[in-house]
Amino acid sequence: MPVEITWWGHATCTVEDSGTRVLTDPLFARRLAHLRRRRGAPPPPSAARADVVLVSHLHADHLHLPSLARLAPGTRVLVPRGAPRSVPGLRRLRALEITEVEEGARVEVGGVAIEAVPAAHDGRRLPVGPHRSPALGYVVSGEARTYFAGDTGLFDGMADAVGEVDVALLPVGGWGPHLGPHHLDPARAAEALTRLAPHSAVPVHYGTYWPIGMDAVRPHEFHTPGDEFVRQAALRAPRVAVHLLAHGESVRPEVAR
Repeated sequence: MPVEITWWGHATCTVEDSGTRVLTDPLFARRLAHLRRRRGAPPPPSAARADVVLVSHLHADHLHLPSLARLAPGTRVLVPRGAPRSVPGLRRLRALEITEVEEGARVEVGGVAIEAVPAAHDGRRLPVGPHRSPALGYVVSGEARTYFAGDTGLFDGMADAVGEVDVALLPVGGWGPHLGPHHLDPARAAEALTRLAPHSAVPVHYGTYWPIGMDAVRPHEFHTPGDEFVRQAALRAPRVAVHLLAHGESVRPEVAR
């Protein structure tokens, strides 16, 4: 069965490959602190069904404890090294099988192998967490090689660190009117395509959450990153098939045979 990607919003995706369900950075909330979900219904209960969950870094919109608590007992969760020490609430999720990983780690779950790869991003638990846990990306290898970038900026050696991939799940925006350092905007995400040269790409991490009371502030930053990534990718990496998904929509992208 070909790999299937479902985008639930923000950085939350299900990657189904070789009979294994991989869930990325689960965030199922209608509201998170000062953010509210402005587009797409919250994911259905079935979205929490996974054989393994990948957590890219400790920011609350990527490591969201109430969303992790919705996972079935025994679900394996890969987190950056040091995460349970930095986020004590993780230690209270005793029903989950939490595994700390770092760059270069390789874990096999079901029919896939998962490799942790570097990311250029502040991995701390903000606002005051210490620099204990690195931000990570992951490559899921089964019938396809799928790169989940988490949150990252461009970095030297990106292509070598990630390796050859069929599908790239790339962040192209954020949740506020400005992107800080070590993020990808549509243009930088398109540049990442030129370095990685995947067969297909899916833009994520945009158009889902926005600060309460800021609907009128730079609204194009909320609405347009996906379309702009499609435009930039067509200019810079025209051989890559870009799949612009609606919330809850799935695609079976082309992979190398």
